Amino acid sequence: MNIKKCIIIHGCPSNKEKAMDPKTRTYDKHWIPWTKKQLIIQGIETEIPLMPEPWQPDYEKFKKEFEKYDVHENTILIGHSCGCAFLVRWLGETKRKIFKLIFVAPWKIPQKKKNGADINFYTYSIDKTIKDRVNKIIMFTADDEEIDGKKSLKIFHKALSGEVIELKGRGHYTLKDMKTEEFPELLKKIL
Repeated sequence: MNIKKCIIIHGCPSNKEKAMDPKTRTYDKHWIPWTKKQLIIQGIETEIPLMPEPWQPDYEKFKKEFEKYDVHENTILIGHSCGCAFLVRWLGETKRKIFKLIFVAPWKIPQKKKNGADINFYTYSIDKTIKDRVNKIIMFTADDEEIDGKKSLKIFHKALSGEVIELKGRGHYTLKDMKTEEFPELLKKIL
């Protein structure tokens, strides 16, 4: 296997309290740590950067943190929710070539500027040439995902194509929705 690295970008909690409370935060729970553990067992270096103030996502702050990590043509990038919006914008700007791009419950629709969220984080044109620099694009959604999540998936898929996988009863792919930390369907697509 020539894959050497995986970077997972977590989603954006709705407020600071949810983000900081160990009982309610989601970026270090559900499928993300489980996936990292499984990939490390397979010999794949895996990073989960903690993005700054994710309850009010700011592209430039995310970018500064993300660029501390080496991204190359053998890298798999995985985004959850707003993490997908960040990765697509970053890949469009940098024109970086990567191995796989995987979305889990992708999100691209601004949330009415609540909690100081940077509306510009979501409102950018998708560079359709990203698909020419990625070997494989995979998008996970659920039959019971929110309406704006379904709309977001359509926006990304229309621009980038790729394989869409809809699983039953996974909601927005949080621990609360999935009721499990395991995500074998994702692991299979990574490997």
